Amino acid sequence: MNPLDKMARIAGLGYLIIFITGFFANFFVLEGLVADGDAATTFANIGNNLLQFRWGIFSFLIMVIADVLLAWPLYLLLKPVNKNLSLLSAWLRLLNGAIFGVAVVNLFGVLRLFGGERYLAVFEPSALHARTQFLLDAFNYTWLIGLVFFGLHLLVLGYLVFRSGYIPKVLGLLLQLAALGYFADSFAQFLLPNYNDYQAVFEMIVVIPGVVGEFSFTVWLLVKGVKGDK
Repeated sequence: MNPLDKMARIAGLGYLIIFITGFFANFFVLEGLVADGDAATTFANIGNNLLQFRWGIFSFLIMVIADVLLAWPLYLLLKPVNKNLSLLSAWLRLLNGAIFGVAVVNLFGVLRLFGGERYLAVFEPSALHARTQFLLDAFNYTWLIGLVFFGLHLLVLGYLVFRSGYIPKVLGLLLQLAALGYFADSFAQFLLPNYNDYQAVFEMIVVIPGVVGEFSFTVWLLVKGVKGDK
């Protein structure tokens, strides 16, 4: 196994961990507990499923760690194409990971609201509901900021993949298309007052290119890798 092939396999494993933990935490835990527009129901759902919520936080933490560590094998994998751009791509991914780590702190804040009688005794139920919703919103918007930098990372990564000569060009194009999807959804959530009216459309703009592009790249890294000396 040549050095680039080894980095490809490690990167593929890192991506796989991110996919599994991110899917579980976001779609199984948060989507299952958070009731849009109903803070009281959300508070009750979390309170009745604290262990599930804790596992969601743990999964997000594993995702952050894998995301940060993934920057290194990706840098080494694409360093032969352009060292400076590969380094830029790595730093953008690290920045996204750091911002997402800050976002997860808000979920710990939600957990603390259920951590003892001092909160339940001092705050009215409506205040606890509002505080929970505020922290969940802070988590989402902080994550959105990170996804802007993640989109930039994908743009640079896609360019490097396209120019590499040892990774299929179509994967580079798919990664850049995924980047545009992240940009579209992130800025729409920040700028459109009536984003909820178009939420399903923007979610498809993110999910379809993101899953196709990043998952295809993951499968290629794990299954094919880089053959021969590069």
